[in-house]
Amino acid sequence: MPPRKFKHVAVLMGGLSAEREVSLNSGKACAGALEKAGYTVTMIDVGRDLVDNLRTVKPDVCFNALHGRWGEDGCVQGVLELLGMPYTHSGVRASAIAMHKEQTKVILRAAGVPVPAGRTLSRREAAEAHALPRPYVLKPVNEGSSVGVFIVREDHTHPPQELHDPNWSISEDLLAEPYIPGRELTCAVMGDRVLGVTEIVANENLRFYNYEAKYADGGSRHIVPAPILPDVYQMVEKFTLQAHRALGCRGVSRADFRYDDTPGGSGQLVCLEVNTQPGMTATSLVPELAEYAGLSFPELVSWMVEDASCNR
Repeated sequence: MPPRKFKHVAVLMGGLSAEREVSLNSGKACAGALEKAGYTVTMIDVGRDLVDNLRTVKPDVCFNALHGRWGEDGCVQGVLELLGMPYTHSGVRASAIAMHKEQTKVILRAAGVPVPAGRTLSRREAAEAHALPRPYVLKPVNEGSSVGVFIVREDHTHPPQELHDPNWSISEDLLAEPYIPGRELTCAVMGDRVLGVTEIVANENLRFYNYEAKYADGGSRHIVPAPILPDVYQMVEKFTLQAHRALGCRGVSRADFRYDDTPGGSGQLVCLEVNTQPGMTATSLVPELAEYAGLSFPELVSWMVEDASCNR
């Protein structure tokens, strides 16, 4: 292994988004793995005093374990760029675009990566009438971890009633896409290296791979490698790398797919989104795929730290 550039790592975690708890879990796990790898680690629960904290701590590099808005959408990346502080994961532009699902689809479509059809509409429009023929999916254009996602099935007479809630605090713009039956697949990239493909099977008591399926104990099973035909497996890997490059991602990213292999189904494979800040506990999808590719969790986070830079 080449000599290390960095010794003291600040792990940025928590933050201000709806995914705060997920980020705290990622940050603690990454901090532990980095300490095991021999780094000096300081954990920072990120708030609006981030700049003051970084000037006090004086780390060599930041490991960005934030999820959701502000930490994943280019904002904190811009702050770190202004400070001249090296950081992990993608830069300002790629983070901002990937966080906006509709903008991501435009770029992926142009790059030859298949994406679902659909339309963007306001929360008011989505609440008043069905956005698409049922079944379809409604999701915020700029949230992650399946926050605020609804599957509107054939027997749903009305759009989701939660959209009328005056206390709704998620995105006011929603993306509607046709519901694609079949398998949930995900694939990770580390630099220019594809790590493999996982099939995600949500607990049968859950309607889909939602927030609970992702983070609750027993919410889902991860099957590595995904039990799909070799040509489909290779297509998922190919499209994941194309998406990573088309968006200008850096470090580690993860792309999520739906694959309709149901009896009499369409055989359609589409990319739903690209995650520039995927979950990073030891049992999260990317570390699992890294282990499958021969990398331990400490080795993975060490690579991410040494890959860090400004101007990403």
